[in-house]
Amino acid sequence: MPLAPVLAKPLLGMILFCCFLRVWVPDSSRAEKPNFVVILADDVGWGDLGANVAGSTSDTPNLDRMASEGMRFVDFHAAASACSPSRASLLTGRLGIRNGVTHNFAVTSVGGLPLNETTLADVLKQAGYRTGLIGKWHLGHHGRYHPNFRGFDYFYGIPYSNDMGCTDHPGYDLPPCPPCPMPPETRGSRRGGCFTDLALPLMENSAIVEQPVTLSSLPATYVRKATDFMNEATGLGQPFFLYVALAHMHVPLSAGPGPPTPYSAGLRQMDLMVEQIRAEAFSAGRTNTLLWFTGDNGPWAQKCDLAGSVGPFVGAWQTRQGGSSAKQTTWEGGHRVPAVVYWPESTPRNVTSAALLSLLDVFPTLASLADAALPTGRRFDGKDVSDVLRGRSRAGHRILYHPNSGAAGSFGQIAAVRVDRHKGFYTTGGALSCGGRLGPERHHDPPLVFNLQRDPQEADALDPRSEEYLAVLPELTKAIESLSADVLADNVSVADYSRQSSAALCCDPAHVACRCSQLQLHNHNASSPN
Repeated sequence: MPLAPVLAKPLLGMILFCCFLRVWVPDSSRAEKPNFVVILADDVGWGDLGANVAGSTSDTPNLDRMASEGMRFVDFHAAASACSPSRASLLTGRLGIRNGVTHNFAVTSVGGLPLNETTLADVLKQAGYRTGLIGKWHLGHHGRYHPNFRGFDYFYGIPYSNDMGCTDHPGYDLPPCPPCPMPPETRGSRRGGCFTDLALPLMENSAIVEQPVTLSSLPATYVRKATDFMNEATGLGQPFFLYVALAHMHVPLSAGPGPPTPYSAGLRQMDLMVEQIRAEAFSAGRTNTLLWFTGDNGPWAQKCDLAGSVGPFVGAWQTRQGGSSAKQTTWEGGHRVPAVVYWPESTPRNVTSAALLSLLDVFPTLASLADAALPTGRRFDGKDVSDVLRGRSRAGHRILYHPNSGAAGSFGQIAAVRVDRHKGFYTTGGALSCGGRLGPERHHDPPLVFNLQRDPQEADALDPRSEEYLAVLPELTKAIESLSADVLADNVSVADYSRQSSAALCCDPAHVACRCSQLQLHNHNASSPN
């Protein structure tokens, strides 16, 4: 038999086999799980992002560039308009009426995010991720509410807001905090917006490494610790989830006076931090990394020139009544925040998306991208928007709920509902304004309704007798009834908001402001749970 026909069949088989391999064997680089970096700014305004305000002088050139190289979301919302409930929803994908966190925890809070709630860090850790938190926690610091017990392998930062303890730079931090230690007659008071009974601690895992913390040194330290964490995870061969919860732009501002304003100087400092973390996240061959930047709520208008910009979302109906329509309210300025997703491997470039999205979506989206299963036995308010991030879909939420976070009504109760372009208010009220006015609480039955497409300033409510109002009212009613029924059928948690002085963090309770020596630090570290 001629040799060629004998070799032809095996050769053909080899070719077909190789082709089969080429089609069916997954590319290992594509099979790798992406790294995640979520950067949450504190009290940042929608109008603080230069890319959101055309023609303005921008204090955020790096974030603007990231937006031009990735995706910018202009209808993105915090899950609440205050610190703790917004962060709890980020980490659980659930509103406060489900996860129990409806308002802020205090320095002396015993509890925190309920222990039966599963966090995003828990889920990603089970999926093989190295998990780290750099920055502000504010979901409980006493006992097992600490981040190290809530899914985070590593924690470096402050346990609550940066105004909940005095600093060492009176007259430099803005607004100025009193120096530490405090004279006995002023202990337990609040001056300049600062809690002065116990100084603000800086922690590494469960150890207090500095108290009072030097706020001006935090930006550089946070970038260094974030870099170390990412490099450690890469060295261990693990994908990582890094949650960076900035102190910016919460007062006191730590950048110091700068042109043209102290707030602008703080924005520029924040923008540089984000760029430094971004550059490190994509170094060392880590090309498959998703960076998601957004905010926990709108600006703290009570702080006047030291607060950010809501852009066009001024809540004019409320400001005519009195009070602020930003942080701690359900007006757009209180919860509509800037959002940028930078993921060069997967997101389209220079896309501005009007999809209605929420901080609630971070949990299910990252879990999906990590091929991790959502926890069972509970219901979620966020949705997987990975197709939106990849440019395959423009569909966000149709309905979004806005809970009261401090200005009016009962904490956590739904005060406003968004249905497409319409927004209905069942309770309205303003937070403290720059001038000290507080808007009255008002209940609306039937609801006060605005068309945000025509009226982003929320200035003129629809006439209840108009065809438009009568058409949208049944949808608003159905949305409220549907959520109420769903929550009743859900496993709902209740947070412990009780307080005890023993829950306050101090490396040496004998000191007026917990100014620690190295020996005292050593003794504290030796007694820490981990």
